Amino acid sequence: MIGIIDYGMGNLRSVQKAFEFLGKEAIISADQKELMKASHLVLPGVGAFRDAIATLKKTGLDKLIQDAVAQQTPLLGICLGMQLLFEESEENGHYQGLGLLPGRIVHLPPEVKAPQIGWNDLIIKKKSPLFDTLPPESYVYFVHSYYLETTAPIVSATCLYGKEIAVAAQQGNIFAVQFHPEKSGEVGLKILEQFGRI
Repeated sequence: MIGIIDYGMGNLRSVQKAFEFLGKEAIISADQKELMKASHLVLPGVGAFRDAIATLKKTGLDKLIQDAVAQQTPLLGICLGMQLLFEESEENGHYQGLGLLPGRIVHLPPEVKAPQIGWNDLIIKKKSPLFDTLPPESYVYFVHSYYLETTAPIVSATCLYGKEIAVAAQQGNIFAVQFHPEKSGEVGLKILEQFGRI
């Protein structure tokens, strides 16, 4: 069962429908006992980093996520959900993230339009279970103004937007994607299907 973490911010139903289309049971829940029964967890998100991290901490869902990762439950962060997995963000100030992955979230370069909205080519940088079945040219859908900066060898995919920027990362059982697989057509469904098989 896929557990989609409901903290009041995100495209929850779209993610659930994508998994259901793939024939996988997926629940949307904020109940920690129910989420701990899930074989996989998804942290989606749309909105501001500050509000999201505050809500996770207030509800105790931050501890649930950390405990699940420690128990080797596969975790997928999507868009804002991806950004929350890292150490810090500079969105509208300076805020600490969940610290599950090394790196910081910074604004897109000033020479490009922010947000990046639309399709862009995924450049695979290292082998990852999420991308094993993708065709050589795979386009995915983005909506974001901030992106990941990291020196750690965890970046699994990038895209070109003014410069090459990190858009996917993996460390152990933690997977993070800046784009929206649930809005990325067949390519996105392949990514979600592969995550469900981990």
